[in-house]
Amino acid sequence: MPGKSVKAVVAVALAAGALAGCGGSPKVGTAALVGDDRITVTELSQTVRDWRTQFRADPAANELRANPANPAPQLAGESESDLQGALTLLINFQVAGEVAERAGVKVTDGQVDTAVRALDGRGGAGSITLASGLPRDHTRDLARLVATQAAVMQRFGADMNNRLSPATQQAGRRWNELFQQTANGMHIEVNPRYGTYDPGKFEIAPITYRLSSPDSGI
Repeated sequence: MPGKSVKAVVAVALAAGALAGCGGSPKVGTAALVGDDRITVTELSQTVRDWRTQFRADPAANELRANPANPAPQLAGESESDLQGALTLLINFQVAGEVAERAGVKVTDGQVDTAVRALDGRGGAGSITLASGLPRDHTRDLARLVATQAAVMQRFGADMNNRLSPATQQAGRRWNELFQQTANGMHIEVNPRYGTYDPGKFEIAPITYRLSSPDSGI
C-alpha cells in the first residue's frame, strides 16, 4: 500500500531525467502523460498534501487502511510512496474511462451515485477514498471507476450479485485484459522519479536502479 518512504537517492538520481526518455523534450514539471492529458508535479504534490491532512484527521480511514480486509479498492497497487499510489489512481481513472468507451458502455451519474452509496455502506465513501490514497474530492472519481468496472463486467455477462459464479469470474478476467490492452494503447509516460506504469498490474512499478548500466540513455 502507499505510505512506504521512498529511498532518498531516487529523487536525486532520476529527477533530471523526468520524461526525457532517451533525448526527448519533456515538459518541465510533468508527473505523467496519459495520451494527450498531462498530470503535473504540482497537481500531484498538492493532491498528496491534501490527502495527508485529511487522512490524519479521519480515524475510519486509518482503520480501513490498516485492516487486512480493507474494502478500499486495491487500485493503487503496492506503491512505494504516497505519490506513486496517488498517481497510479489518477492514471487508472483515465484508463477506465477509455475502457468504457471501448466496451461500448456509458456510465451515468446515477450509476456513480449508486456506487457512492455502496461505498458508504462499506465504511464511508470518503473514508474509503482516503484509505485508497486520495483526498475526499476524488470520491466520485473513485466511485466512477467502481461503477465503470461493474458496468463493463455486466456487459461481459457478469452477475454482480454472485461474484463467485463462473460467468462473473470470466467477466473479471475480460475486464483485466481489456484494461491492460487499453492502457498499452494510451501512450502512458510516467516521470522516472516515480517509476514506470505497468498495465499488467494496473500500477506504477517500483523504480528501477540502473547505476550499473552507463548506456541506459537517461
